[in-house]
Amino acid sequence: MNARTLLRLVIVVLAGAAAFPARSQSSTNPPSESDMMATMTELAKPGENHKQFANMAGEWSYTVKYWMNPQSPPSESTGTTVSKLVMGGRYLVSNHTGKMSMPGPDGKMTDVTFEGMAIEGYDNAKKKFVSSWIDNMGTGIENSEGTYDAVTKTLTYIGSYEPMPGMVTKIRQVDKCIDENHHAMEMFEDRGGTLVKTMEINYSRKS
Repeated sequence: MNARTLLRLVIVVLAGAAAFPARSQSSTNPPSESDMMATMTELAKPGENHKQFANMAGEWSYTVKYWMNPQSPPSESTGTTVSKLVMGGRYLVSNHTGKMSMPGPDGKMTDVTFEGMAIEGYDNAKKKFVSSWIDNMGTGIENSEGTYDAVTKTLTYIGSYEPMPGMVTKIRQVDKCIDENHHAMEMFEDRGGTLVKTMEINYSRKS
């Protein structure tokens, strides 16, 4: 157990019953330190939900369509994604690189190098899928929470980002597993109270 994990455990133990409100309501006795440590240990284990990311590991080619304006034709580009499982399969880390045409300060479209990174996992405590995203088009960190539909094989994240001060934009991201060599993503953003499609990415596993 590393120092940071140990510190987190000590904080939870010191918090006592406050860390377990559901249990403290049903019993006059707060949970013991050994019970809390056992719970923390169990929550730290990767489980069935983490296996959803196993098929995502590897190297992928992707094609992307993105709409600056929903009423205009989309721009298109290509790139590469390299994804790997880390920390015993608890998380999937994906690095994305490609070229995109973006409007410059003068309004003219310019080809720029795109870099992005995602960290995805399943939070056993929250019982939700979680994701964080960063890229070289900004300096913020986009955090989302999601649920998985086993019937449609889709993982839907709900989150928000703030591209400019005070401009908080709600998003919905839908990831779909097509087969072991193909998956897709659709991004929807809030435009005036309506979620509109702003991006579509199709991935193919490299040989």
